[in-house]
Amino acid sequence: MKYTTYSTSNHEGLVPSRVVDFLFEHLDQFGDERDAISKCMDYALGKNAKPGGYVLTAEVGDKLLGAVIINKTGMDGYIPENILVYIAVHGDARGKGVGKSLMKLTEETVEGDIALHCEPDNPAKHLYEKVGFTSKYLEMRLHR
Repeated sequence: MKYTTYSTSNHEGLVPSRVVDFLFEHLDQFGDERDAISKCMDYALGKNAKPGGYVLTAEVGDKLLGAVIINKTGMDGYIPENILVYIAVHGDARGKGVGKSLMKLTEETVEGDIALHCEPDNPAKHLYEKVGFTSKYLEMRLHR
């Protein structure tokens, strides 16, 4: 298994559309539309003067088995500096440690605290708790 980290300043060799398509396919019912995932990818790569972030991938040969997108919040000191926006593992590789390895790599790579949003019925919630994430707040939103 090859794990690769890309950042705002170093994303040579990354094919963003490949990761976007992978996430769209493998996020299952917890996913978003391609356009939303693509915007998140652009943000992570620092396009349009955004703070940037990271993209992490897990591959065997030329097959993508997992991907993570982290966006920097630009709000150091009062909310977590990073938000894990997307993580997905290929259906054939689930339960084999790929997600756990990606989470560990994320923790080792990203500077500062990390937040994420998780629906209560998402099975990945157990992985997040295993690696140390806790539920500190109830998120509330005003939709317009």
